[in-house]
Amino acid sequence: MRADQILHPTPAGLYCPPGDFHIDPIRPVSRALITHGHGDHARSGHGAVMATRQTLDIMAIRYGEDFAGKTQAADGPVRIGDTTVSFHPAGHILGSAQIAVQPDAGPKIVVSGDYCRHPNPVSAPYEPVPCDIFVTEATFGLPVFKHPDPAQEMARLLASMAEFPERPHLIGAYALGKAQRLIMLARAAGLDGPIAIHGALQRLCDYHVAQGIDLGPLVPATADKVDAQLVIAPPSAFASAWVQRFRDPVIGFASGWMAVRARARQRGVELPLVISDHVDWPQVTQTITELAPQEVWITHGAEDGLLRWCEIQGIPARPLRLVGYEDEPE
Repeated sequence: MRADQILHPTPAGLYCPPGDFHIDPIRPVSRALITHGHGDHARSGHGAVMATRQTLDIMAIRYGEDFAGKTQAADGPVRIGDTTVSFHPAGHILGSAQIAVQPDAGPKIVVSGDYCRHPNPVSAPYEPVPCDIFVTEATFGLPVFKHPDPAQEMARLLASMAEFPERPHLIGAYALGKAQRLIMLARAAGLDGPIAIHGALQRLCDYHVAQGIDLGPLVPATADKVDAQLVIAPPSAFASAWVQRFRDPVIGFASGWMAVRARARQRGVELPLVISDHVDWPQVTQTITELAPQEVWITHGAEDGLLRWCEIQGIPARPLRLVGYEDEPE
């Protein structure tokens, strides 16, 4: 069986004919396998969804308990049609997974979803999965993207807080994954006091705590008086009147895109923090080198740069040109 008979792009997303399922479909389908809970990969309305237990829980928090007709938690290798599928940690956010698809006859394909190789205190670490075809993102798939150590970026934040103790520091961070990682990085750097969180983060932070991730003391950022210098909110909150309750705030944003100065200026960001939950250029090329697949497929991102690198390395590669997978939408 040829690789494109096992998995190929469709308008709904990647489709596996021998298993009759889609992976991270962008529109409702009868059977979906979901890599993680971000809204550009995990959508509601499918007939059936298989994902890690944590991803299913997160989807229920975000979309309601009836987000799919039925659900199944991934637990070890599972037969679906004429394939065997298995889920492996991706290191991206809580519950994130790569999905390995092994047909009865043909190459083994691993769809990595979004993945990260920096240690992440809110996610199980990335697990290399040997395969014949590796399907990778290329969000930061250009040599210019070399993300710094997240601990160094957190040290910059704490230094700013020490230099301007009278100014609240409002940091934009995506509600799922980035916000909780930022809190854990602050705790590891020695910030033991209360951290204020926007109400949009509360249920997801509560779920992380229930999963054994100690976020420390958190207080609401929507109270009349916010008793914390560090305030974390989703990016959408910065366009609302909510920001006006803070006097002379330092506005920051935590994202791999903060390495692009023009993006920071466009957002009016005074303190850009380059903290990413995706692989950067050294990590994506390292991953492909380590796995040594027979072929690389690129789902989305800076495809041309990674295609050229694969060509130089003598690795067959192709772009899937999937649309609909961007930053986590707010």
